[in-house]
Amino acid sequence: MNNFSIFVGIDVSKDKFNVCAISNPSSIIFESSFDMSQQGFSSFANKLSAFPKQSIIIAMESTGCYHLNLLAFLSSNDFACAVFNPLTVKNFASLRKTKTDKIDARIIATALFYLQHQIPSSAFVNSELRDIVRARENIIHRIAKVKGNIEKLLNVLFPELERVTNIYSDTILNLLSHFPSAKAIQKARNLDVFFSKDRGRSTKLNAQKLKELANNSIAQYWPMKEKILVQNIKELQFLQQQLEEYDKMMKEYCECSAINLDIEILTSIPGIGENSAMHFLAEVGDISRFSTYKKLIAYCGLDPSIAQSGKSKVEGHISKRGNAHLRRILWLMAVSVVIHNEYFRTYYERKRQQGIPYKKAIMSVVHKLLRTLYAMLRKKEKFNIDYAISHSKQKFNFA
Repeated sequence: MNNFSIFVGIDVSKDKFNVCAISNPSSIIFESSFDMSQQGFSSFANKLSAFPKQSIIIAMESTGCYHLNLLAFLSSNDFACAVFNPLTVKNFASLRKTKTDKIDARIIATALFYLQHQIPSSAFVNSELRDIVRARENIIHRIAKVKGNIEKLLNVLFPELERVTNIYSDTILNLLSHFPSAKAIQKARNLDVFFSKDRGRSTKLNAQKLKELANNSIAQYWPMKEKILVQNIKELQFLQQQLEEYDKMMKEYCECSAINLDIEILTSIPGIGENSAMHFLAEVGDISRFSTYKKLIAYCGLDPSIAQSGKSKVEGHISKRGNAHLRRILWLMAVSVVIHNEYFRTYYERKRQQGIPYKKAIMSVVHKLLRTLYAMLRKKEKFNIDYAISHSKQKFNFA
């Protein structure tokens, strides 16, 4: 990394950003405030033009979405930039309770001065891909919620149906959109029309069996619940279409970017599919941001919380201070590799035989999987069981 002499901290808010430039923690070069506008961006750049660009490094906290346009503007103008986790910056705050945007900018600049040599050359996560996968994740959560609502309603309107068929097949959802209860099906005619549109999939249910099931149902007449069920089915169908669109967006983005090789590396592990790989890479970004696998584990919030006082030292649960989206996808990946991958299944079974509960055993797999992914991505090597076994005790640290 370059030898920087000017350290610029930026505190970003919705409508403005405060700037503090220092040469060292006790020497402030300038402090200013700018509007979050094109004019404000230009004024800030003009202020920095008084100094050699190669001597300047700029840092700001991750603020959700507010910092992104400013970060993109500065990066496009060839300024060296870094984005800090607010927890990192917090360690440099004063013990005083006084907190202003001006003070926060100064704290960020101070943190940047002390941490300048710990900032990797590639310090960013691709925000566009991350936006796509998080939006997709939100759709999945909404689908799960709507399905829960549908199941609750059907438990009143036609409780016997879920016992004999998949209520989320296209055929059944289409049928329920028109006849949303056992009472409605009892009065229906030409139910064969719905089953004739089935896409060739075998089903134990046909129009005659459905009619018999409805006639013997315990369901009573609930007209308002029927209308609510129809609306829930429409919402589910809409969300499923949205999910397909996000899947297409992810694939299109990855085809036009440089992460296809990383996706191939991750999916070489049996049990990890393309969607999981894309979610993981979107949250992690460039693996070179992490000089050791332990830093990646901490970024995920999977490091143990430790309480130490004198001779007493207690390791508690995982800290959960990192990326919650990443923890979720790693858990799903770990469960999948235990099912589909002999190497990780053997490791999981050994933990279970040692008397470790299910969740802790899966968490052990998460840690092992994360170390494996880290090594594979750093070395650009695909998964091989013999290779994994021979390196299972290796600590993957890179300079």
